[in-house]
Formats: sequence, structure tokens, C-alpha cells
Amino acid sequence: MTDTRADPADLARARNGDDEAFNRVVGPLRRELHAHCYRMLGSTHDADDALQDALLRAWRGLAGFEGRSSLRSWLYTVATRTCLDAVEARGRRALPVDVGPSSPRAVLGDVPSHEVAWLGPYPDGQLGRARPDARYEQREAVELAFVAALQHLPGNQRAALLLFEVLGFSAAEIAEVMATSTASVNSALQRARAMVAAKVPARSQQQTLRKLGDARLREIVTGYSAALERGDVDGLVNLLTQDVTWSMPPLPHWYEGLAAVTDFAARVPLSSCGSWHNVPVTANGQPAVAQYLDGRAWAISVLTLRDDRIAEITSFLGAEHFAAFDLPAAPSLGQDGA
Repeated sequence: MTDTRADPADLARARNGDDEAFNRVVGPLRRELHAHCYRMLGSTHDADDALQDALLRAWRGLAGFEGRSSLRSWLYTVATRTCLDAVEARGRRALPVDVGPSSPRAVLGDVPSHEVAWLGPYPDGQLGRARPDARYEQREAVELAFVAALQHLPGNQRAALLLFEVLGFSAAEIAEVMATSTASVNSALQRARAMVAAKVPARSQQQTLRKLGDARLREIVTGYSAALERGDVDGLVNLLTQDVTWSMPPLPHWYEGLAAVTDFAARVPLSSCGSWHNVPVTANGQPAVAQYLDGRAWAISVLTLRDDRIAEITSFLGAEHFAAFDLPAAPSLGQDGA
């Protein structure tokens, strides 16, 4: 993406304390800055807080912006430093697979763990745009595997990788953002790339989805939703890979392999939970389903695909996730289920 240039008159007004002019200046960059904060922090809610804090810092410091770099680069400097402060204060976010081994059979009565800061889903509608020279597409850069891998990196490596690979900043620009040397940035990039390569599949979800095609994708999402609504174990199993995993943060237990996932599905969501209503959405650049249980917002389930099967189901439990997807706490008559 080419740099977004602020209107000089608005920028001058903003420097003089005009908050409406400031909002016009930063407005075109809000979405991409928010997505950057999510990648850094692994939580939509933390991204909301970080962006608000960053824009407050930018508002207070705008008079000192000398225009030697683009406004976009300067705002990313402010946002990145804000996120680094948050990373230092809050630590990293995790998925159940990071916390403990899988369970071979359904754990009945599993209770949420509040001792872990859990990764959260990200609505595709929040995504901004990338520069043409960025390596990762915007949707690739919020895929669950990538964002989860980022959480294993120290803050400086996380920031360097995102600024370079996702946003197209040069090593020299990143050094300025992070107040360090170019050599330090290159070293951080090398270590970060090695860690991410070890944790992220070679084929991205975007590559898989393009090869799969829209028609088959709709069949998979519809089939998954219908199986839940009908309590159809066989219908669900037919959609899954042999090594499928199912996790449900903030519940700590998770399941790996067709036998374990089938046991869990048959004994819990397909039989004993209640009545499901499902709404197709997209999250983290992947197909997803917003799930209502007995008329209440329950989970955003993100599906990770391999070839034409579901390889991972990550069900983010909690009504608090629905607002970011512009979804109500209860399903409306106009929403389509399976």
C-alpha cells in the first residue's frame, strides 16, 4: 500500500488541537493499526485498548511530528511502542494446545481457566490493507497459526517480524521505530523467522481456500453447522481429518485425533448441550461459525482446513466475542443458520 497522505490543512489544524481534524487525519489508518495491535497482542479487546492508548499518545505528541517520515510510519511507531509496553505488562496469550497435553476422551464438566491469558478471534471486517511489498497478505497475517506463533516471540522480535514481513517496513525504518540498531533488527528478524517457520504450516489457509474453491468451502461450513444442529456424529466425522484437533478456550482441555474428537463431540456438543443455531462468519482470514446455544451467544468457532477437510476447530467461548463481529447476543430472525 502506498503511504496515506494527510491533508496538510487538516494536519495543521490537528497540531493546533482540533480533534475533528485529528480524527480525519488518522481515520483512514485506524483499521490497519487495529489489526497490527491484534497481531502484537492476540486479543481484539487488547487491540481496542492499545489503539485507543496509541491514538491518545499520538494526539498529545502530534505537535512534535516533524514530517521527516510519513504520518503512517509515525503512527505505527506510536502503536508499536504502545503494544510493546502492553506485552511487557501482560505477557503472551495462548491456546489450550500451548498449556497442556490433549485429552484422549471427553472431559465432562470442564471449567474455564482464568489463570491463562487466552488468544482471541479476529473479525475479517476489521482488516486494513498492506503495502504491495509486504510478504504476507493481510488475511494470512491474522491466521490463527501465525498469530499463535507470534505469541511465542519476545516483544521486540514480534514487532520486527510484523513491521518487516507484514507491513513492508525496511530494517532501517524498524530500527527507528524501535529505537535500536539495524543490526539488532536483522538479528531479531532472523530469530523470529526461525521460530515462526517451526510453528506455522508451509501452506497458508489462504492458499488452501483458493485451491478448495467457494462451492466446496460452503459445503464444509454448512455441513459442520448442520451436523451440530442435528446432533449428527457421522455427518461431522466425515468432514474431519484423521489428526483433527478441537480446542475451546478458555476451557483448558483439548482433543487430538479422530477418536478423541469424535468421543468429545458425541458426548458433549452433539448430545448434551442444547439447541444450536449457527451463523457463518469469517475470522482470522478463515471460515468460521458464530454459534448460539439455546438462543444465547456462545462461541465463535474458527475452522482450519487441510485439503477439503477440517483439521482444527478452535471454538472461542464467550458472548464477549460477538460484538466485534457485529453480531447480537441472541440470533435474529434474519440470520441464516445451517
